[in-house]
Amino acid sequence: METWLRSNTRIMWLGTLPAAGGTLAGLLLVWNAGPSALGWLARIAGGLLLVISLGGLAWLVRQLLRPRLAYEAGHLLVYLRPQPLKVPIELVEGFLLGQGPSFLPGKRHRLTETSTLVIRLAERAGEWARIDVPPAMGSWCNHYVTIRGTWCEPLSVELAARLNARLAGVQQQLDRRAISA
Repeated sequence: METWLRSNTRIMWLGTLPAAGGTLAGLLLVWNAGPSALGWLARIAGGLLLVISLGGLAWLVRQLLRPRLAYEAGHLLVYLRPQPLKVPIELVEGFLLGQGPSFLPGKRHRLTETSTLVIRLAERAGEWARIDVPPAMGSWCNHYVTIRGTWCEPLSVELAARLNARLAGVQQQLDRRAISA
């Protein structure tokens, strides 16, 4: 698998702070609780906090390592859901920069916008016209896939140009294989 667009590592690392704090607090409760009944309750609470925090850390690390876009075996893998959507690469027409709502929580972010990466899919691909994805991650409508910049590496003109160049290279390589076969 070749990563084309990475996740936003800044926001994921920030999310590890509460989980790491919960892990530390859970360990302290488990190891430092006394032998009394209250101590055993503290150990149980600490154990639960430890399990929940370690689960949260594991999920965040998985998200850190997971790309937003990748290429594998003739497919563009789009990670806007728990399982990637595998779009045949020949249906991908290009990548564009855009702007859209950030969907960040809170009233003060209601009008906040973020950069977006838009993927244009071929009109002939009816089954790829519209797919439900979490709105905070992006949208998938009328053959346009929008990935919100909040959840990926910083977006730029250079990044879009790099993605378009890589797309053209992969598609040319597949065309040459099809002709020689």
